[in-house]
Amino acid sequence: MPQKTYKSPAPGAPGIPGKWTNSSKSGIGKSLSSYSQVSFTTSHGILNEVYYPREDNACIRDMELLVTKDGDFFAEEKRDTRHETAMIETGIPCYKVTNTGLDTLYKIHKEIITDPLHNTVLQKIKFEPITGKKDDFQLYVLLAPHISNQSAENMGWLDEYKGVPMLFAERDGITLALACSLPWKKRSVGFVGVSEGYTDISTHKSMQWEYDRADSGNLALTGEIDISSEDEFTLALAFGRDMNEAAQHAHASLLKGFDGCKQLYVKQWSDWHQSIDERKDKDIKSGKLFRNSVAIMRMHESFHFSGAVIASLSIPWGNTKGDGDIGGYHVVWPRDLVECSSGFLAFNAREDALRVMNYLMATQEADGHWPQNMWLEGKPYWDGLQLDQIAFPILLIGRYKKDNGLTEHESKVAWQTVRRAAGFLLRYGPLSPQERWEEESGISVSTIATCIAALLVAAEMADEYKDSRLGKYCREEADYWNSQIENWLYVKHTPMANEAGVEGYYIRINPTGCLAKDLDGQIIGLKNRPDDEKNVPVNELVSVDALALVRFGLRSAKDPKILNTIKVIDAKLKVETPHGPCWHRYNNDGYGEHEDGSAFDGTGIGRAWPLLTGERAHYEVAAGNIKGAQALMKTMEGFASHELFPEQIWDANDIVAKNLYLGSHSGSAIPLVWAHAEYVKLCASVSQKKVFDMPDHTIERYIKNKNESNFDIWRFMLPCPFIKKGNTLRIITEVSATVSWSVDNWEHVQQKDAIDGGFGIHYIDVPVDAFDGESVVFTFYWTDAQHWENKNYEIKIIK
Repeated sequence: MPQKTYKSPAPGAPGIPGKWTNSSKSGIGKSLSSYSQVSFTTSHGILNEVYYPREDNACIRDMELLVTKDGDFFAEEKRDTRHETAMIETGIPCYKVTNTGLDTLYKIHKEIITDPLHNTVLQKIKFEPITGKKDDFQLYVLLAPHISNQSAENMGWLDEYKGVPMLFAERDGITLALACSLPWKKRSVGFVGVSEGYTDISTHKSMQWEYDRADSGNLALTGEIDISSEDEFTLALAFGRDMNEAAQHAHASLLKGFDGCKQLYVKQWSDWHQSIDERKDKDIKSGKLFRNSVAIMRMHESFHFSGAVIASLSIPWGNTKGDGDIGGYHVVWPRDLVECSSGFLAFNAREDALRVMNYLMATQEADGHWPQNMWLEGKPYWDGLQLDQIAFPILLIGRYKKDNGLTEHESKVAWQTVRRAAGFLLRYGPLSPQERWEEESGISVSTIATCIAALLVAAEMADEYKDSRLGKYCREEADYWNSQIENWLYVKHTPMANEAGVEGYYIRINPTGCLAKDLDGQIIGLKNRPDDEKNVPVNELVSVDALALVRFGLRSAKDPKILNTIKVIDAKLKVETPHGPCWHRYNNDGYGEHEDGSAFDGTGIGRAWPLLTGERAHYEVAAGNIKGAQALMKTMEGFASHELFPEQIWDANDIVAKNLYLGSHSGSAIPLVWAHAEYVKLCASVSQKKVFDMPDHTIERYIKNKNESNFDIWRFMLPCPFIKKGNTLRIITEVSATVSWSVDNWEHVQQKDAIDGGFGIHYIDVPVDAFDGESVVFTFYWTDAQHWENKNYEIKIIK
């Protein structure tokens, strides 16, 4: 705030606690120019969160118009109008919005863009009276700053720049400026719920308060626009490091004019789409929402951090979230990022995918893992760990290298990344602290599929770089994990299996890694469920994740166990909508609205996910059912709202009062980049009549050649329950050790020193010919600590 005297400070600091906006966006937009560092969202006919200078840093809650008439009428644009929002052309994020008053007294017409040459969001607005004359109405703009993801501690004031009156807000080294092409009749800044414009105008049906300063709190800026001479005007919302910088951007954009800025904005996007048209066959772009989906993916990539694609420019159930939820979904998940980059590769956007790959290499932690999610600069946000998020970058590197090649330097750096990541998987897998839904720990059917495929990619690169020990070890570990999938994850003759009329099915997760047949009676406490509803038998927890075994090439689409599981999935997780079928993530999911439609608040009822319809369509492609896949692609398109794919859809009877309709978006995130990427890949898969991102090496190794493991692997966190006679026993430790073993109750003892694998693992291979008894007993001498384990371990030997 400038050092000057203000005459009318606003009362009521700090205002009521702030909330974010509804997550159901109707549009997002940004320029493709590096001069412009702003991204915007729209919903309910108005501007929502605007992000500056990074895509993970929201700076306003929303910005709307207020209308009064004759001293006895008040209307708020977002609540008291019917909204129509559409792009001017598919894939060009210039939005036309028409808001018609519910009382049919007026219409508000808008076009919304960003200035490609400045940090400015521009709205060209026309106010059209339907009943009465323009002079009967008063029009106001209301802006809620939430700078740097916070409603608290914002400061606001009124000032001028080069003689142009503006409204300002500042927090944490970022300033916003609001200017108008028409004169202001009045301006004010106040604290929300006490002294801001909404409270004033809704109460008095006119603007009576004119405060010029609000020192610190949850603010709103208000300006009455003089529409006496013209009914069309432009609002410029600009950002900078200080007042003068923000004001200069706003002033320059208004001087350029909306139409001039729009011409350049649209041209940049048209040129980008033209470059896509030159990359790929027309058939791949035949999907109804292809152009918009690739634009959504592109808009979520950061300008400041090349290759960083955030999950969504939204905050799930944002209207119930406050300053404590600073991240929402505008952070980077490595898994979502790789899914998006695979979408880039689906239409040959190699440079886009390469940027993602480089970003991942730059944000890998020293021990080889990636955070659960992270801010754009790579700083962890949440502190979870998911092994599939270590595996996915390996798969991306392998895919890119195979299809497009890498320079010698790029390949060398990529190999260092893969080696660290593979080492992490080998040290900690296959038990993952979280699976892809970020809730449960154990051996997850989707996570293990991803990890096996990644280890084989790492093995190929290890061979190329003459690291034969690592290459051999990766294949042996992958083969062992693959051979144990049914032992760990396929249950038989449960009540759920009997109900579905099948022998068995793959479960979502095995928390301990014990044999699946020993899971009877074991209970898992699900996240996001009330305490009295969270406990579920482990062997009756089924998930669509089992389809990953097909997607990653480990099992045939026609494998009887897969077919059995699909019957159970469809019986328990499938929901029919007016658009077609959609699926829940797993049974008893709690991540979604409550039964009455109220927002998820830590518990709820999991709703259906459109991207899972895309995953099921990919399964149909793998099974050779292209027509079925095409039908599901059309179904998925039906779930889009304003051509944006939501994270979840409402899957129960309509609740009109809460805008929840069967088959339409719920209050979770929209758009979800992962869903758009899944759709783009589905366009490619349907066109090519094969699953676009299915790894070739897993199909070759496990489906065609049916490679089996000749190892049984024992480690402290996951001891094998038996040794199959004819197999080698591999014992893994974290540090150097000597293993002593006996098959005759220690009458005869053999010893062997552990091999240092060079990737954080020590291991001993006990040869096949050692096992001529009924069991083997072993113990450890810890070389560095120079002491015995003082405990024996026993494994049965079976034929």
